Amino acid sequence: MSGKGGEAWWKERSTGEKAVIVIFFVFVGIGLLFLFGAVVMWLWNWLMPEIFGLPELSYWQSWGLLILSSILFKNIDFGSDDRKSRRQERKRKEKLREYMQEEAESDEEVGGSDQESRSEDADRTESEDGPSSDPEGDQ
Repeated sequence: MSGKGGEAWWKERSTGEKAVIVIFFVFVGIGLLFLFGAVVMWLWNWLMPEIFGLPELSYWQSWGLLILSSILFKNIDFGSDDRKSRRQERKRKEKLREYMQEEAESDEEVGGSDQESRSEDADRTESEDGPSSDPEGDQ
């Protein structure tokens, strides 16, 4: 993989190597799914009965709970292409970053001259009113 992209690396593999890689990742994915259900079951059975007095769950009940929570709490956008909405979100964030960068640059430009004007105002006020702390002038 010395300097080549992932696509070039994949094209260099024989059909047999590609099949082994795909099968490996399918088994890893299935294993992770089973592990995920087991972790949810373990966490529920460890926390919920003791804290809230709820019954313990079986493995398949924990998967049912996962599916139910996915249905209830997932942002469902019917009729839209997920890739399209992600692309639009990325463009929106990019425009926002550009706008924020422009604002920061304009604030820096204004900030320098604003600092000078504040300094001049302070000097002018001090010269008009006299020194700000005159111990003999107060008496």
